Amino acid sequence: MSLPLRLNAAVTLCLVLMGCAGMPMDGTDVYDPFEKENRVLFDASLQLDRVVLRPAAVAYGRALPQRVRDSVRNFIDNLSSPVVFANDVLQGDVDKAGVTLFRIGVNSTIGIGGLFDPATSFGYARHSNDFGLTLGDYGVGEGPYLFIPVLGPTNARDATGYVTDWAFDPFFYITLRENFFWQLGRTALDDVDARSRNLETLDDIQKSSLDFYATVRSLYHQNRESQISGGTAAMQNLPNF
Repeated sequence: MSLPLRLNAAVTLCLVLMGCAGMPMDGTDVYDPFEKENRVLFDASLQLDRVVLRPAAVAYGRALPQRVRDSVRNFIDNLSSPVVFANDVLQGDVDKAGVTLFRIGVNSTIGIGGLFDPATSFGYARHSNDFGLTLGDYGVGEGPYLFIPVLGPTNARDATGYVTDWAFDPFFYITLRENFFWQLGRTALDDVDARSRNLETLDDIQKSSLDFYATVRSLYHQNRESQISGGTAAMQNLPNF
């Protein structure tokens, strides 16, 4: 999950839990032994966002109508469905695995390769899942907080899970020879779309935060804890900041 997608998911949790009001945002409950290095990488990513990603997201939102952008999001989400399904199975969640399998079948056919999402209208809403959540479900601790360029806010457990999820992604093997360009294009489109969906919200949080780094760290931690415990954020069809 990239920087905009991760913060986007965390922001959604924040809004669900009450629009950030009364929430602890100092991140003091997060183990962050590499804070100095993390802050350097975080600041560099913010500069990249200001110069490249945010302008691209603004242009993207202005150039494409909402229904086209929704189709882009549906297509990207459908591509990630095999990874979601694999982790549903590993967590022993038969109901969620069945929902994901149904969604893959319906959206890849009736939904024209995932451009549309008829499965949701049939009552099978999307949920997210990844190997970091699987490890958390097995009781593996999160380890030190990390901020990794492109990947964004994470921790030792989730970063390991991110790499493992590649093995669950059939497109990683189908496009192995051209994998770098495929993943680059897919990630770029994913990030731009995600960033465009929360431009004002992210801007407002950054402006209102006394320490934006600590806010992002705390939001990310709370979002992942909620997902592992089966909270609302785990059910959001969202994009990684």
